[in-house]
Amino acid sequence: MSGTPRLVHAHDDRITVSEPATGVELFAYVYRPEAAWEAPKPYLHPVRTLAGAVVTGYRPSDHRWHKGLSLTASHLSGANLWGGNTYVHGQGYLELPERVGSMRHTGFDEVGAADGRAVIAERLTWHPYDGEVWAAEERRIEVHDVDPGAGTWALTWTSAVTNRRAEPLRLGSPTTAGRELAGYTGLFWRGPRAFRGGRIIGPEGEGPKLMGTQAPWLAFSGEHDGRDGHATLVFAHAPENDHAGTRGGYPAPWFVRDEPFAAVAPFWAFFEELELVPGATLRRRYRVVVADGAWGREDVARYLEAHPW
Repeated sequence: MSGTPRLVHAHDDRITVSEPATGVELFAYVYRPEAAWEAPKPYLHPVRTLAGAVVTGYRPSDHRWHKGLSLTASHLSGANLWGGNTYVHGQGYLELPERVGSMRHTGFDEVGAADGRAVIAERLTWHPYDGEVWAAEERRIEVHDVDPGAGTWALTWTSAVTNRRAEPLRLGSPTTAGRELAGYTGLFWRGPRAFRGGRIIGPEGEGPKLMGTQAPWLAFSGEHDGRDGHATLVFAHAPENDHAGTRGGYPAPWFVRDEPFAAVAPFWAFFEELELVPGATLRRRYRVVVADGAWGREDVARYLEAHPW
């Protein structure tokens, strides 16, 4: 196992987390504001394996608002905190800048590393275009189980989102708005261009047919450009996640694609809107495992059994 991760904080810009023995930068957490059309929000990019291979994409030509690993909200009571064009049923995707909002960093409660873990605890506010505060979020990102020998490391992402409006806050997706199998939002990973056509693996199946299905975890394996080898990312729901409003309850359906780009998101409300009454809080916890190599189903199951919640 590795020692305690190393953090470097460039104030008002980013926090980088590195593996101490090799100096490999595992990720940068960027929280400076960016282009308004792209719905500014903090994100992780570049995310790297312990071998130094990048496993996230940033501002690709097809969707400039896709940025590494981030928390998004494509349909939020009529606002678009995802970025870019907004889906309107019967009309498709429209350029509606007056609907594009933002998630703003307001402060850190903890940034530090000790006992083999690194922690970034942050406060954010969610806003529609006019800047009104619609929600407050408490976010905690923990880096742990960094194992250079095995070529694996993990992060746990926890978010608690509280409705600050005087009326219900509706969390939805293009699917809840009428587009079939487009339930993207929530914790969203955009893979690098090389991962297009990669392998999608679930506990009981594999391939793009897993779009909209429910399972406790999903993995995506791809082959790198510019260097030899593969990497695998595993995304897992925490057991306590409450997924009321989904078909069949826990766990929530997965948004996943290998074409025309690589992407994974465990969504809050894939098929039906999730409503937060005033003052209510939505809590979710997820784990992301970053591994060198092309894993199969048995490799994922073995890792998750050895690293329980």
